This record gives sequence, structure tokens and C-alpha cells, in this order.
Amino acid sequence: MRLLDDLPKRLATIPYRAAGPGGATRTLQLAVESLRVDALPAGCPALLATGDLQGIAVSPDDGKPVLLGVALAGYLRLWAGSGLLPPPGDITVLLTGDLYSAPNADLRGASGDVHDVWAAFAAGCPAVLGIAGNHDVVTGGVSGFGPGVALLDGTRRDLGGLTVAGVSGVIGDPAKPFRRTEEAFLTTVKAVSSTPPDVLLLHEGPRGTGPDQPGRPALRELLEQRPPAITLCGHVHWTRPVAPLGSGHIVNVDARAVLFTT
Repeated sequence: MRLLDDLPKRLATIPYRAAGPGGATRTLQLAVESLRVDALPAGCPALLATGDLQGIAVSPDDGKPVLLGVALAGYLRLWAGSGLLPPPGDITVLLTGDLYSAPNADLRGASGDVHDVWAAFAAGCPAVLGIAGNHDVVTGGVSGFGPGVALLDGTRRDLGGLTVAGVSGVIGDPAKPFRRTEEAFLTTVKAVSSTPPDVLLLHEGPRGTGPDQPGRPALRELLEQRPPAITLCGHVHWTRPVAPLGSGHIVNVDARAVLFTT
């Protein structure tokens, strides 16, 4: 699966509330965009990648405030009905972590249970593969949502001939959840990508090629040796979400949703 575009096409937006500095609440727009690839897994007309959905939105189903990821899952059904997107049953979801928000969207960096987001996508989509961010609580795992649902951490999954690998968390104090020392994190990434996967899921990713594409230089140096076709990441926001990485690409999905189609 190789990227054919480097400039996403805007499809829709979702308004949501997110915590700002000093406990303030901001109203933002989640961009839903599309990128073309040369091929997709067998039986999978589209892949949706998203992460850092740290906000509260109005559910399109009942009008109640819900986690942004739950609202996005509901909008997939709504947009399918209008012909904007394929039906959810044709969309495989890839999650790059940090899917929680404080209920009132008034606390930055809040950590909490994200099972509702995974469950919302799993209810309509045939497969949901993802990793945990440093603010996610996923005690007990997500495998109970179905055989096509998996939380990856130093592990790989085959998806209709497409290999998806993932490493959860970030580089940081290993005494805290979903954090590793830099050495341990790089070792895990190296092990899971020794045979380059088609898609590598990271929360904290490599730096891009421009000053507006921050990330870990050591991760870029490592992945350039055996680059995945597409590395999906977030944790920090990029104005320009696509950057080359050796023979592959990085796509940053921090606070955005990207639909990959042929």
C-alpha cells in the first residue's frame, strides 16, 4: 500500500469542544480528509486512520455530548447514507491513540477510559486495529469487541494481506503507563519493523522533513533504514500531515481523520 497523494482532500468537518490553556474550553473542527493509495487489503474498500481525538462532540445519533471518537463513529453511518463515505461495513479503522477527554473538555492532558471509542467503531466496522496513547486507559484490553479488534504493542496483524504493526505509548518515565525509555521504545519499534510492515502505527512518531513537522529524530533515523510503506502517528500536530520517509511516507493524524482509498 503506497501513498499516491501528499495533499489531503477535505471531505467534512466535525465541531467539537477541547480543553485549552488555563482550563478554558475551545471550539474546534475535526478535519476529515482523504488520501489515495495504490492498493488496499482484499475485501477492504477503505481505511480510516485517526488519533488524538481529545474532545467532546454532539452525537449525531441522539444529540448528547460524547467523546469525539464516539461521535466520529456515528458520523460514519450518517455520511454513508449521503454517499460521502463508504458504509462503515466497508471501512477498517486504524487508531493511533489518545482518545479521551475530560467530560467538560476543561482539563488538558486528561487520562481516562477509551473503551467507548473502540466499541463505537467496532460496532459498525469489520476491523479496528490500534495502539494506546499516553493518556489512554484500556484496562482489560479490547479483544472482547470481536476477532477483528486488536490493541497492538510490539505486535503485528495481517489484514487481508496487509501487515499492520504497532507500538503503544511514548518515550518517557517507564513508571507511568504506556511509557518506555528511549532505548526500550526504539528496541521495540526495531523488533516489530525488522521486516517492514505495510503500515506502522505509533503514537509518538518520527520527525518529518519540515520545521512544522516535529517528532523524534532517533525514530526517523531508525525507520529510514527499513521504512514501512506508511507510518501513522500523532501526539504532536502537523499543519502539513504528510512527509516522505525513505521509500515510504509518514501521515500524521493528530486531531484529524484520514480516509485512504484507491
